Parts: sequence; C-alpha cells; structure tokens
Amino acid sequence: MSDVLPSRLAFIDLETTGANPVVDRITEIGLIEVVDGVETRWSTLVNPQRTIPAFIQTLTGIRDAMVKDAPTFAQVAGELRERLRGKLFIAHNARFDYGFVKNEFQRLGERFQSDVLCTVRLSRKLFPEHHKHNLDSLVVRHGLYADGRHRALADAELIWQFWRQVRERQSEEAFLAAVRQQLHRPALPPHLDAAVLDDLPESPGVYRIHGEGDLCLYVGKSVNLRQRVYAHFAADTREYKEMNLSQQARRLDWRETVGELGALLLESLLVKELKPLHNRRLREHPEICAWRLEAPAPDDFRPRLVYAAETDLGAGGDLYGPFNSKREATNTLRKIAEAYKLCPTLLGLEKPNKTPRACFAYQVGLCKGACLDKEPRNQHSARLMAALAKLKIKAWPWPGPVGLVERDDFREVEDVHVVKNWRYLGTAHCETDVSELLDQGDQAPFDPDTYKLLKSHLNKGKLKVRLL
Repeated sequence: MSDVLPSRLAFIDLETTGANPVVDRITEIGLIEVVDGVETRWSTLVNPQRTIPAFIQTLTGIRDAMVKDAPTFAQVAGELRERLRGKLFIAHNARFDYGFVKNEFQRLGERFQSDVLCTVRLSRKLFPEHHKHNLDSLVVRHGLYADGRHRALADAELIWQFWRQVRERQSEEAFLAAVRQQLHRPALPPHLDAAVLDDLPESPGVYRIHGEGDLCLYVGKSVNLRQRVYAHFAADTREYKEMNLSQQARRLDWRETVGELGALLLESLLVKELKPLHNRRLREHPEICAWRLEAPAPDDFRPRLVYAAETDLGAGGDLYGPFNSKREATNTLRKIAEAYKLCPTLLGLEKPNKTPRACFAYQVGLCKGACLDKEPRNQHSARLMAALAKLKIKAWPWPGPVGLVERDDFREVEDVHVVKNWRYLGTAHCETDVSELLDQGDQAPFDPDTYKLLKSHLNKGKLKVRLL
C-alpha cells in the first residue's frame, strides 16, 4: 500500500438469515460510497429465497413479508459489483460481510475480489486500551448516531461516522499505519493462486501447504488462520526454511475449528498422519514410554522403563513421563540424578560394581552414598519420588470418556472433543458423531503431545466438561 489513504471507499453492511455465509443468505444491503469526498448512499432489501429465522426477524425487524417481493441477489448482483468496483471494501467484522458477498457471487458462478478493511481491527489497533470493539461499543464510545440500528444502511452510516471521527482525531501517521497494516499483502509463492488468500478466515484452525504431486509439505495451526498464513509467507525472504517452503508450495487448504484446543488437537493428529516434510515437531514416535517405580525390597524404589505398547500410560498410577523415546527418558532421569544427587547405579543408569564400591558419582560428590548404604534406601527412594513428582502422569480424573466443549457464540458453533484416558478420539459436531467416536475409541493410541496439551487446557479451568 502507498503512503496515501485510498480515495475510493465503500462502507458496507449486510443483514442476513444467519452467521454462516456458506448456507445463509443476504436479506439487505446498505452501502455508502465515498469517492474523492463525495458520498452516495444505496440500499436494497434482498429476497433470500428462504424463511428468515424468528430471532433474526426480531433483531433486524426484517420480516418474511418485507422481502417476499424484493429482488434476489442475482437481480442486484450487477449493480452491487459496479458500486464496489475499484473501492476499498470497509465493514465492521469485515470477513463476515465480505464472506457473504463472495459466496453470493460464487453461487452465480462469478468471482468477486476486493481489498478489505475491518473497522473492528482498526478500532483495536487505534484504541488498544478498550476491551470491547463491537458496533454498539463504538456507538457509545464515539457518540455515533443513526436511525434504525441493525438495518443495513443505518449500520453502514455508523461505520462511516466512525471512520471520519478517527480520521480527524488520530494523527495522519497513526491512522495510515493502522490502515496499511490491514492492507499489506505478502509476496505469495510463485505457484500459489493469489485468490486463495481472500478466502482465508480470521478464525482458529489448521492449514496445510502441499507441493508437487499433492505431497504435504507443512501443517500449521493458528487462532487466526488468515493472519498466520500472511505472516508465514511474509517471512519467506528472511528465513531459508520459509523461502524453501515457499518455492515448493503448489496448493493451500485449511480446516476451521471452533477454538484453540481444536486447532492444537487437529494439528497434532494431522502431523502424525501425514508426516509433512517440513514438520519436525509432533511427529509420531514409536517408543513412547514412561518410568514406573517398582520396589525390589521394602521401601527401596527403583525406576523401570515401560512402553505404551505394553502399558496403558493414560491410566496413571506410579508412572512418570511421558517420553517420546528411551533416549529422552534416560537423559531426563540422568539430569534429575545429577540435580538431586541420586545414585545412578540404583537408578539403573550405570552398571553396579562387582564388589561393593562407590559409584563414580559418589566419588565426585554427586551421590549421597546410597550405593554404599551411607544413605538409607528409604531416604533415597523418598528423594527420588520428590524429584520425579513434576513428571508424574496424572490419573484420568473421570470414570469414563468425556467431551471437552469449545463454543463460539458469535458463529453459533460448538465442537465437542471426545477424550478417554487422555486419548483424543476425535471431534464431534453432533450426538451421532459422539457415538461413532466412542465406538472406535479403543483404537486411539496414547500420545504424549496430546496428553500435555489436554492437561494444560484442563488446568486453566475454562473448558466445559461433559460426561459421556
């Protein structure tokens, strides 16, 4: 973007039958065109060719009878396209309005594309001290006024008023920087369709970058897919890894999730399933294991390595870990032994001497002498347990499977992540999905990455837990 603000602007608001642009339809369009300071207003009801839900009718005041004889979107599409042509598309929560317009044109077999600016994001950038940035909050905060709140042209008028106010009250430099931040586009990979970025949602989810032959190159996640992918390709000239990935990219796709946990779970699952070329983290590990404390004699506890293939690590008990490999488990235990001056011989990290003799660690002051009975075995065992405490695998706290509920009230969507004994069985969108996941639940393996992220999110206490 140049250092001059755009002079051709389109402030737009839509009323719709719901929140999903794929299945819901437009019922009203309100548009204020501003070209070189000259304002033009245009609005029209639109026949959505379906019933408007009762709560939407109550909210907007637009009844089925009002749109019965209104033109369909196909009948106003030509005029709308001309009015938007060459103008900056400005809306509050712009991805919502832009998504609806794009989908309506797509139903007609036409492609619509425009530079987009969101006044929610603009408000957040310019007024970070405020928590709320919905249109009602802006009305109160900035003294905006328009007749007929929740009607398209009235709400477009509020957006235009907000734009004028912040334009006048903010410095030229601050306002231009906030606008430029939204309109900046990264240099796209040479073989990737530029139109793909226009469809990226500003919602949580997982994206996949594919190369030649549809080989999966990379799987990533974000709470804002659009922002993350933009940043991904913006970095390609600064980092060799990103530049290499950019040159190989041929296709991009994504899957939206309701929240962050869903994105994390899906990312972990897809990395292990697809084994992307550029993902090193979250890969599948065949040697998942944990330390189990066993007592060869009373009060003398020793660690023994057990593997997920032979032990249900999700059941908890005296298990410590989990680890992705024997090497990781051994290195961790060795570091603990050095930090707490535990005897490496009793821990199985060194072979015992044939004759009673101090271990090497004792000789250099890193063992308190349990190998020579200078430290009682019960005391050594107690220190070992205390040292391992942070690694203890938490027992599954419920008698059976549960659903961890993530909900987005704005989009009116909900995900239920079905989990049993720390095993992620899948994400359900309806009761039938839950039943199907539970039926195949025993096939899900224990995964250390899944265990750690589930434990972390549950500790935050923000997830609703539903017993299944």
